Amino acid sequence: MAGNVNDLLKATSRSFYLTLRVLPAAVRPQIGLAYLLARTTDTIADTELVPVAQRLEALHKLRERILGQSSAPLHFGALAQQQGSPAEKLLLEKTEAGLALLQTLSPEDLKLVREVLTTITSGQELDLRRFAGASAENVVALETAAQLHDYTYRVAGCVGEFWTKLCRAHLFPKVRLEDEKQFITDGIRFGKGLQLVNILRDLPADIKAGRCYLPRQRLDEAKLLPEVLLSPATAARFLPLFHEYLDKAESHLAAGWRYTNTLPFGQFRLRLACAWPVLIGVKTIQKLRAANVIELQQRVKVSRSEVRQIIFRSLARSPFAPAWRQLYLPAVKAVDSGGELA
Repeated sequence: MAGNVNDLLKATSRSFYLTLRVLPAAVRPQIGLAYLLARTTDTIADTELVPVAQRLEALHKLRERILGQSSAPLHFGALAQQQGSPAEKLLLEKTEAGLALLQTLSPEDLKLVREVLTTITSGQELDLRRFAGASAENVVALETAAQLHDYTYRVAGCVGEFWTKLCRAHLFPKVRLEDEKQFITDGIRFGKGLQLVNILRDLPADIKAGRCYLPRQRLDEAKLLPEVLLSPATAARFLPLFHEYLDKAESHLAAGWRYTNTLPFGQFRLRLACAWPVLIGVKTIQKLRAANVIELQQRVKVSRSEVRQIIFRSLARSPFAPAWRQLYLPAVKAVDSGGELA
């Protein structure tokens, strides 16, 4: 991968950059490039100072380039100027460099990268339309559990599917798995679990921006309004519902841990790349579960020192199968609970 692209990846996501660095070289460029372009589309979608229609147009043009349906040069200078992060500003300015790298992929890998980016951008576009006009005074919530399921698949579950197909093809194509279908399903749930953790962690910031990913159907049952979810006055009704969604996220991550342990044990680097997000996600859930509504408003997160501890502990145990599996022992009901919350 070109040095400047590598630098962009490091600047835009320290946590994913750790995962990328440990990935086997045979899949690192494809996954890194897919992530870089997904971060570009995400940055466009999140530039709130730019009108929704302009962001949708930019996403449409970028998707056309990714799919090879257009060769028109992209000029995201106006969007770049609205970025508070220097890394995200540079990301938009270097979009053409990322697109050029698509031509270095094999036809099979290019197809997978295009498929996952198409699905991700469809979720981002849906989000922009759904929350158009939303604000702190006019919070818009998803309507049903099915909408939450659909959203988490589009922006993250599809990544687990892409990751699985790519790694299977390049790293262990001839290995027979006990249940191939379950392996792919667990990969999808892995991605959805990570996204659900992000949704629950970012709930305060999303509410301030007028977005609520907890379905109105469930809020109505608990007699809650999106605008006052994090009010101490409604904590007795909110926290049990919040913990139900933490349970669901943990169930998905338990499937992700099963996925990690389904990988051939000799895939040392790939196992680490999968284990770290699971273990960091579970640690985040533990912190969210222990927080009260006032603490939740401060955006709970895992510290860098805790991340380092997770990395060092997993590295030390990785050669020893029994010790490795003890890193995380999910409840059986969490592993088997694949249904969506109503």
